[in-house]
Amino acid sequence: MNIEQLNFHHLFYFWRVAKLGHLTRAAEDLHTSQSAVSSQIRQLEARIGDDLFTREARRLVLTDTGQLVLAYADNIFGLSQEMLGRLEGRTAGITRLRVGSVATLSRNYQENWIRPVLADPSVVLTLESGLLEGLITRLVQHQLDVVLANETVPTDPERPLHCRFLGSQSISLVGPAAQWKAQSLRIPEDLDGVDVALPGTRHALRAQFDALCASAGVTPRLRAEVDDMAMLRLIARDSGWLTVLPEVVVQDELRAGILVTVGHSTKLQERFYAITTPHRHRMEVLDELMARAPDGAVTPSAAVHNGAAADRPAQSARRFRRGV
Repeated sequence: MNIEQLNFHHLFYFWRVAKLGHLTRAAEDLHTSQSAVSSQIRQLEARIGDDLFTREARRLVLTDTGQLVLAYADNIFGLSQEMLGRLEGRTAGITRLRVGSVATLSRNYQENWIRPVLADPSVVLTLESGLLEGLITRLVQHQLDVVLANETVPTDPERPLHCRFLGSQSISLVGPAAQWKAQSLRIPEDLDGVDVALPGTRHALRAQFDALCASAGVTPRLRAEVDDMAMLRLIARDSGWLTVLPEVVVQDELRAGILVTVGHSTKLQERFYAITTPHRHRMEVLDELMARAPDGAVTPSAAVHNGAAADRPAQSARRFRRGV
């Protein structure tokens, strides 16, 4: 079969059925009838000379040939989606940058990262938030240009990804200024029985913190565990509890004196990564963003500390513990 004999319209219908796993849903997605979709796939099978699906009960299952064709169709239509995304707004001199970020990543960090392009009238930003696996799926399908994450992704030869390290920062313990100004606690030694709010269990930082407490034989009194950094910021500001988080999350409250840094640990680190797919065509604006680290987002700013020396003995920690 020559390339001119391959009907890409038929191939597209096959691709949608294979991705959705159901003939009826594919027909609804394509705004056509189920019989029309079946006919297109039968014509493609006749042209290829082999079955693409077998039917098991009420499910369509890809044959070995179907799996092979799907792998190529993913590339063909994935690159087509990338092309359309890149071309959108091109005639008006516009570059569209589509950024996904995991829900556990600080919104302040994201803003700091994209800040260089906020004043650029030639760049239109699309920002999405979600779970890492869902964002990676959209990235591989070329519906996103980059995913910002605080963890790496496993190497998969079937899903080539580039994971670039952007920087890291140590984690702090923050609390209301009215209650904790000029006081200092050691992490984790002084946290036994202390009311704390923590990142949720999906956050990479949480496992580090739990392991550190277990090694020290310390059990803080957990008052809240929050996946979303924007919500954790509000908890830190309004609850009165101590909160373990990266300072970039509450950078505005620290500068305003609403919150103060009560403790600091270099043993706890949040790392930031930019995940991309191998692009056929480089995006200059994305390359420039990934080549730099956001100002104030990789190392804590001394200007927002409460002035308590890191090695100062803990003061009055006992009266904030459970039952006191």
